[in-house]
Amino acid sequence: MRSNRFAYLVLAAAAMPLAAAPGSAQDQKQAVASSGTIVEGAMASPQHKTLVAAVKAAGLVDTLTSAGPFTLFAPTDAAFAKLPAGTVDTLLKPENKAKLASILTYHVVPGKVTATMLVDQIRAGGGQAVLMTVQGGTLTATISDGKVMLRDEAGGTATVTAADMMQSNGVIHVTEAVSLPA
Repeated sequence: MRSNRFAYLVLAAAAMPLAAAPGSAQDQKQAVASSGTIVEGAMASPQHKTLVAAVKAAGLVDTLTSAGPFTLFAPTDAAFAKLPAGTVDTLLKPENKAKLASILTYHVVPGKVTATMLVDQIRAGGGQAVLMTVQGGTLTATISDGKVMLRDEAGGTATVTAADMMQSNGVIHVTEAVSLPA
C-alpha cells in the first residue's frame, strides 16, 4: 500500500505546478504543449531556446521531427547556463557537431515513456529504471523526495520538473540540468 501511495505522490508532484512564478512546471507545460513534433514543442517554449539552437547546430531537426516515437528529457536554458562558462558556445561550433549530437541524443529515449510508465519501471526495478538512450548510453531514473531524478553516466543528476508534454511523435519531460554521457 505504501508503494502505491508513493507512486501517486510522485506522479502528482510531476504533474503539479511547482510555483506560480515564471519558469514553474505549469509555465513549462503550457509553453511546451503543442500538437506538433518534439522539436516544434521545444521551439514553442521560451525556456528551451538553447536546446533548440543546439538541435539545429547538431543537425538533429530532421531526426527529431520524424515519426518516432521519442521521449525527450529537455534541459531548460537555465540548465545549460549551469555548465562551465563557454561550454555551450564551444559545443555550438561546427567542428564540435559530433560531440554536440552525442550529448543531445543522450537526452532522447526511443519510444514514448510517460511519467506513469517511468514510475512503474522504477518500482518494477526495485527503485531504479535504466533507460537506454538513442546515443547508446544509459540514464538511471530513481525517485527522491517524490521527484523523478535522472543520474547520468558522468555521475550528475537532473530532476524532472515538468512531465508529459505530449507531442505528435513522442513526449517531452523538462529537466533542470544537462545530462552527460561517460
